[in-house]
Amino acid sequence: MHMFFVFYSLIFKHILVDWCYQSEFTCSHTCPEVWEGVSYNCGGRFQSPVNIVTKKNQLDECLTPFHFSGYQDTFYGRLLNNGHSGTLQLHLHWGRDGGLGSEHTIDGERFPMEIHIVHIKEEYNSLSEAVRDRTGAAVLGFFFQVILFGYFVVKLAIIMRLKVYNSTTLRGVSLEMLIPHQENMTKYFRYSGSLTTPNCSEAVVWSLFENPIPLSRKQLTAFSQLLFPDGKPMVKTYRPLQPMNRRQVYYSSGNVALVSTVLPLMSVLVSSALCLHTTG
Repeated sequence: MHMFFVFYSLIFKHILVDWCYQSEFTCSHTCPEVWEGVSYNCGGRFQSPVNIVTKKNQLDECLTPFHFSGYQDTFYGRLLNNGHSGTLQLHLHWGRDGGLGSEHTIDGERFPMEIHIVHIKEEYNSLSEAVRDRTGAAVLGFFFQVILFGYFVVKLAIIMRLKVYNSTTLRGVSLEMLIPHQENMTKYFRYSGSLTTPNCSEAVVWSLFENPIPLSRKQLTAFSQLLFPDGKPMVKTYRPLQPMNRRQVYYSSGNVALVSTVLPLMSVLVSSALCLHTTG
């Protein structure tokens, strides 16, 4: 049986109350440890991100390769750094000056950067509607690894020209350009968790892919040049690890089989730092 999700688009502003990352040291009471004060969901038992302990994973033969529908379609628009939120549901989390900054960790290892692509079930029209369902949202997570020469960020190189509230034109970009080739996406971890920013709804089926995306040091360091609204460097944009609380993590077999999950692209996705305003 196929499960259909749509790639979701929305304007994701801070929810009800302002919140911050630990690196925004001017905030005094709403940084990650106390996000429960922003939304009670953030104090739940099934929060994300988590540390994946591979020896405790359970092999699941049902976790077969994904088929991506619409990821090949190109879109055009303006890429805007508004300091915290946006309309591009493509979350990026990084550290400081090219250091470690992924949200999830594997056996305690943190990666330089992590990207999240958010989908909702086809039957829902909004993320707020989808998160009422315990499995209403599906998030794909990809890690980045620094190599001598990176092919990714051919398009994201424009980020190097962005400062807070500045924008630049993004032309002919597809989601397929931002993820590994499908033959490198057969191995992934699956668990139930939450959104990693307020309101931290526990309605996410997470799929974290084992093979990282190559990135050059220069490209990674460029993200630290972005700025928060107060003009401070936008660094360490990740939430601290959350307790597993007896949750089971499953691991795909990596075998090619009948497609079990189809993710059709309906429209475009939030970056904690970037947003895309499509022009057609």
